[in-house]
Amino acid sequence: MKLKRFLLRYFPPGIVLEYQRRNGDVETKSIDLLNLTPETDVEVLINQIVFEEPLISENKKDTLRKMIYKLIEKIDNKDSQRFYLFKILRAHILPLTNCAFNKSGSKFITGSYDRTCRVWDTLSGEELLTLDGHKNVVYAIAFNNPFGDKIVTGSFDKTAKLWDANTGQCIHTLKGHHTEIVCVAFNVQGTHVATGSMDNTAKLWDVETGHQIASLEGHSAEIVSLNFNTDGDKILTGSFDNTAKVWDVRSGRCVHTLAGHRGEISSTQFDFTGDYCITGSIDRTCKLWDVNNGQCMETMRGHSDEVLDVCFNTTGNRLVTASADCTARVYNVMTGACISILIGHEGEISKVQFSPNGYKIITASSDRTCRLWSVETGECLQVLEGHSDEIFSCAFNYEGDTVITGSKDNTCRIWKDNFFTPADEDDQYDRYED
Repeated sequence: MKLKRFLLRYFPPGIVLEYQRRNGDVETKSIDLLNLTPETDVEVLINQIVFEEPLISENKKDTLRKMIYKLIEKIDNKDSQRFYLFKILRAHILPLTNCAFNKSGSKFITGSYDRTCRVWDTLSGEELLTLDGHKNVVYAIAFNNPFGDKIVTGSFDKTAKLWDANTGQCIHTLKGHHTEIVCVAFNVQGTHVATGSMDNTAKLWDVETGHQIASLEGHSAEIVSLNFNTDGDKILTGSFDNTAKVWDVRSGRCVHTLAGHRGEISSTQFDFTGDYCITGSIDRTCKLWDVNNGQCMETMRGHSDEVLDVCFNTTGNRLVTASADCTARVYNVMTGACISILIGHEGEISKVQFSPNGYKIITASSDRTCRLWSVETGECLQVLEGHSDEIFSCAFNYEGDTVITGSKDNTCRIWKDNFFTPADEDDQYDRYED
């Protein structure tokens, strides 16, 4: 085997090795650096990597050193980061339902009750495309990140559609659900898309052909959340039947039923490794599960009302829960301990997300504001205000220097930080040629 080049992965931090086998096949393998911090002893880490990884020789230490320092620079906390309102997009004639970035953050999409999905240029605020064709509310939307060349939309018209993100052409209409589609997801590899519906099923589709691969049947109530793991071989579904299920993508078989909540599931997510997942419920708790055996490892308590959203940070050592009690809570995944409580909103928090480097959290609330918080102290760092109605969607871009907020006031707002510099379109990884 011959090492061809290194590639950097910022979030979560890691180095990807591209190498060539003797038969000519080019493959990649990842060195995950999930515990990397600005305090890491870089020389010790370099020696450990060279010792453990046969593809990396002693003469590559200098390149390795440069890459690790670049990763540390990316994950360093920017204490003085502040966001300012960059653009207001009067995006739709009816309220928005969701918004999502492509990988580089150069484009984002909005879905709406007006039955369309719109594609926007983040830097100019210009509308690039209108994806028109659904006969009812466009409720769930996603890019096929990291590629960003396809979009999936899920609608109350019982169909999902696959679109070319550059031309706006509808590639496939995915038919088979009996009621509204409320959640959609691509696998990281971009080969499969999953749809979840109020008909109690999730369906798996081939992106290339648009054909249904499997129907995931077993829930006894609506599916409201679904996710692929990083490897793309498992799907997690959360349902109003109080359970979540882990499914094998290849066979379409249910591997584990995660039972234990006393109320409907609202939100689910895998961690980056795929070894763990979390479920949030209207029973006011969040549960951490071992994906390999289906056992509940920890129950996070403390909220006095429904948990509406849950999220891991990129490295999987922290999770956050958002609640109708107007607070969010940050937990240490290893110990289950509550690290901080985010207090300040005057309405329920429906959406929560970590910044890519994991130091900050953004929350979206029915009080018409978004707030940025310190993960470790729980301090409110900034209030993003100006929307005239409930905010139900918020997202960081991959670089962490841009935020979008979507509101029932029919507008979407772009917020940029005081360090903002336009990113390259092709910045999935920084490349180091061999």
